[in-house]
Amino acid sequence: MNLLLITVILLLAMIATKISNKSGLPALLLFLALGVIFSALGYDFNNYRIAENIATIALMIIIFYGGFGTNWNMGRERARESIILASLGVFATAIITGVFCHYVLKFGFLESMLLGSVVASTDYASVSNILVSKNLNLKYKTASLLEIESGSNDPTAYTMTMVFLSMLLGSDLSVPMMVLKQVVFGLAGGFLLGFVFMKLIEKLSLDEDGLFSVFIATLMIGTYALTQTLGGNGFLALYVLGIYIGNHEFKKKRDVVFFFDGLSTIFQIAMFFLLGLLSDIHLIGQALPIGFVLAIFMLIIARPLSVFGLMAPFKLKKNQLTIISLAGLRGAAAIAFAIMVVNSGVNLSIDIFHIVFVICIFSLLIQGTALPFATKKVDMYDPDDSVLRTFNYYSDKTDIGFIKTQVTKISPWVNKKISDIELAFNVIIAKIERDHKSIVPRGNTYLRDGDILVLGGETYFDYAGEDLLEIKISETHDWAGKRVKDLHIRKDELIIMVQRPGGEIIVPRGDTLLNPGDRAIISREINEIEDPAK
Repeated sequence: MNLLLITVILLLAMIATKISNKSGLPALLLFLALGVIFSALGYDFNNYRIAENIATIALMIIIFYGGFGTNWNMGRERARESIILASLGVFATAIITGVFCHYVLKFGFLESMLLGSVVASTDYASVSNILVSKNLNLKYKTASLLEIESGSNDPTAYTMTMVFLSMLLGSDLSVPMMVLKQVVFGLAGGFLLGFVFMKLIEKLSLDEDGLFSVFIATLMIGTYALTQTLGGNGFLALYVLGIYIGNHEFKKKRDVVFFFDGLSTIFQIAMFFLLGLLSDIHLIGQALPIGFVLAIFMLIIARPLSVFGLMAPFKLKKNQLTIISLAGLRGAAAIAFAIMVVNSGVNLSIDIFHIVFVICIFSLLIQGTALPFATKKVDMYDPDDSVLRTFNYYSDKTDIGFIKTQVTKISPWVNKKISDIELAFNVIIAKIERDHKSIVPRGNTYLRDGDILVLGGETYFDYAGEDLLEIKISETHDWAGKRVKDLHIRKDELIIMVQRPGGEIIVPRGDTLLNPGDRAIISREINEIEDPAK
């Protein structure tokens, strides 16, 4: 019966995802609603210990995979702002919210600061879900800023939660020392273990199907456990580990991407459903007024004050700051930390779980539905989104692949111009590797003995992880309605693939027509080398 129930829940979650895509409602909000509905129907579940374990594992996966999927080449330009928001921004939001709870809502001081800390971080799963599902590419590299901020700010909220929780429990601890250990061991653990694991990845041969993904999951769990044992912040270590490993190139990376895509989805569904199931409809009603007031306060005062204040030295545009403020959704981390507080046994005068629960519901409902509309209203939507990718990205996440072949002394292609070669298949020479350097192939480029040719085709793995540029052709783009041969592009660039809106992949020729909605994938020459004519 339990397995049948799980099957029904997963099927309903899939339907909820489809509804989310069509209605604009955040999918995670619908997962929560499913749990509340099942709770109201009489499915009783009040085991906070099990819920905490599931929530912790889910957060581990979300934070690690958030770091793993972060393109540091794109994000580092806004990394300074992201890190400030993820640390000082969370601190400021927690303190402002705590002060409001104490002086306006008349909660106890430490309880107020604890509540502010629990809800201070933004939720990576929620922010990422909305940006991706609604295709919100934001101007001024704002998406990268939000990606790094929301992926890395949970550790700060966790540290603050543990500090105020320890004070409420009367623990004898040095707050500065605790914070120092959390940060130092968290950062050091992530970097050092990431370095060690990359060496292991290079040495170990894990060719069996699925084994490599299990190995990465084991590394993830081990990093969290070891860092926590040493008194460090395990969530911070996992995010750093994810960034470190995810921005290195290694074989079987495609397997890891698919494994964690599925795993993170399942655990998000399980966590949000169980959190809804934990709730009591009557207690939700009692917490509704306070939760609503706090959600609105954080939306229009606490988050904007933190964002506008801390970002003032960086001269960001007002419409950009508005969207950053609006994108401060609360979600998984806040509810997971609230469960940790309940399980700690601390004596509180407030129902922190249901207050946080209501805050998250209103945050997802109001901010989640308003973000796509506000993005266009304040002119932050960029239809001509250019995304920096790698050769390996298109092998990992799409049907585009690359194969390689080497030109030898006896090859019929050696010392011939590319324009003189007749390719019998629907492929294109996308890149030439010569003496560990790359050149963009042209019709008058000669092929030499020892050249490695990368063909647009099935599977090629690029150890160098060289960047590809993806450009979306909008109706107002200069390339819309033009043929490839008529485009004015740089000498060191080549359009190697065109993806139609329906997903069809086109190998571009000179007479290939670019239409609005197409995505042009461009190879760029990074290391210039001389290509002597014959």
